[in-house]
Amino acid sequence: MGLDRSGRMLAVLSVAPALAVAGWLLAGLPLLLLGHFAPLPAALLGLPAAALLGWAGARRLGKVVEATSRQVMGVVAVALASGVFNTLMHTEQIVVRRDPATYAQYAAWIAGHGSLPIPTQAWAFGGPDASLIFKSVGFYAFDGAVVPQFMPGPPLLFAVGDWLGVPFAIPAVLGGLAVLTVAGVVARLAGARWAVLGAAVFAVSLPILYTSRSTFSEIPSLILLFGGLALAHDALAGPGRARGLLAGLVFGLAVLVRVDGLRDVLPVLAFAGLLIAMRRFARPQGALGVPLLAGLVAGAGAGMLAAYLLSRPYLDYLSGSVRPLLAICAAVLALTAVGTAAAPLLARIRPPAWVPAAGAGLVVLLMAGLYARPWFQTVTRVPVTEDDRRTALMIAQTQQANGLPVDDTRLYFENSLHWVTWYVGLPVVVLATLAAAVLARRLLRDGGPFEWLLPLAVIGWTTVTTLLRPEITPDHPWAARRLVPIVIPGLILLATYGLARLRDLLRAHPPSWPRGPRARRWGTALAVLIVLVPPAVTSIGTAFTPVERGEAAAVAAMCAKFPPKASVLIVERVTADRFTQLVRGMCDRPAAIVAREGSVDTAPEAQVRRLIERVRAAGRVPVVLAADDVQVAPYGLPVQVMALVSRQDERSLVDAPNGTWGLQIPAWMALPEANG
Repeated sequence: MGLDRSGRMLAVLSVAPALAVAGWLLAGLPLLLLGHFAPLPAALLGLPAAALLGWAGARRLGKVVEATSRQVMGVVAVALASGVFNTLMHTEQIVVRRDPATYAQYAAWIAGHGSLPIPTQAWAFGGPDASLIFKSVGFYAFDGAVVPQFMPGPPLLFAVGDWLGVPFAIPAVLGGLAVLTVAGVVARLAGARWAVLGAAVFAVSLPILYTSRSTFSEIPSLILLFGGLALAHDALAGPGRARGLLAGLVFGLAVLVRVDGLRDVLPVLAFAGLLIAMRRFARPQGALGVPLLAGLVAGAGAGMLAAYLLSRPYLDYLSGSVRPLLAICAAVLALTAVGTAAAPLLARIRPPAWVPAAGAGLVVLLMAGLYARPWFQTVTRVPVTEDDRRTALMIAQTQQANGLPVDDTRLYFENSLHWVTWYVGLPVVVLATLAAAVLARRLLRDGGPFEWLLPLAVIGWTTVTTLLRPEITPDHPWAARRLVPIVIPGLILLATYGLARLRDLLRAHPPSWPRGPRARRWGTALAVLIVLVPPAVTSIGTAFTPVERGEAAAVAAMCAKFPPKASVLIVERVTADRFTQLVRGMCDRPAAIVAREGSVDTAPEAQVRRLIERVRAAGRVPVVLAADDVQVAPYGLPVQVMALVSRQDERSLVDAPNGTWGLQIPAWMALPEANG
């Protein structure tokens, strides 16, 4: 297989995941909005849409990658190994404790019903009542129904697993596709000889393993963002108007996956404006500006429309951060328009000769400052909202478990760059920092290499903003998910470029010792070990231990114990958080929480008995559900419907996670008798 053919194959393979995901989302979203998201219509629309976008992305593809067949096979092998390994080690997070289970329940609902919102089924409890609560963790009450918390993009993908009978395999498949995507960007910007290494370092990093085993949103977001970078690179290589449109669309659809996608694609907006300005100077790249901007607006517009129509309470909840972000988007758009209009005047300005060196120095100083941050700052937040208080309680409990001083205001965000060094190793961070400094200097000095401008802007902007304010509960590996869409793959990309530049430098100026082909091979092997071993060592403590196994079987067994016409009254706080939507969605039984009074964990008995009679009057069978037999005993004979014993993620605050914790999930029910 020749270099051209192999390079084209790697180029196509690495953009295919993003285009396939984009096609499926573009077909699935209208079906969900219309209430017809079902296997047949989704397949009839989604598969052709994915194929059409894939064809458009591969059509008339120029020489964007030079690769050997061995390099292509190496990348594919790493991607396959990643997908298979994470499928074998998959989690089963369906009992709602954290976000993956919320996504799983969201996906299960739309896979089975094809529409939103989720009806409360109040009729099954004798009609609406002030003591009945239908919302739960991850599911808001809105306009007389229940609305899932998150953006619909990931559930539209995960629902495929429910249809195919392999609900826990789709995250691992997406993780394998992410390996292909990242390797393709490495091949384009650092060289194909580094693609296998970049793929391997990425695949063994703990946050990638972690988010490839369960229903997280970060891996689909990564596929779209790095797929957009690959498509934008190919469009710049020309001919690329259609490819520029695709790149913008793929970038914009990241908003349909995560609201944070708005922040991540801000540099794309500015870059599109720069390209539009370049048209005034007859630069060939300028022709890509309008298509890139049009695609970005279309994709992001679809995401915001979905947020408004399907996730409005979530949007309201995030309004404190979304509104400023929208204002920043408007400001960037306005500045872009002004800059485009003033392009001839701005082009006459010649920056001082010291600017390139200052830009490179600023990159190094910024990373050094982030690394030194724990020595001069302690990030805290006094709990104000209910969510803040829950987070503070969890942090205090985790501090006790970790043997740390208890201070529930601590957020540990000052350690964010240290988190990165846990998961990719200090050598990768140092190489990436130096590479970014070199690139910044070259771009500020002579405008090149131009193909690096957008990747460096996206990686730099998102890395800095994420590390400054991760905005996540700081226990690990949970907090590691925040590093997945851009930070970890971006630093790996920069590190491989740094290795490529170092190799070129040593070839141009060979050291006096050691010399010869054998010495060069040993040097290459040493470089590989330096960047590959640290993330592998960190991951090995948890890589071979799946968590939350047995939940699917335990839930199926619990559902089988509910009578066919059951209406489930959940009378205890923890069980209400974990099981309300699960019972409604997976057990196909109406479920409601009985309101509690004050800070007590269980609902008043008189209130529960009154609701039992309302259920019975509606022609249904009342079922009382709680975490303990004592909590259901007043209403009938206690029956244990779940006694799950499994493993859960470690919750580490100041060290990399290296193990798992035990997990027990009990549930008891009672069937009140008619005379009870």
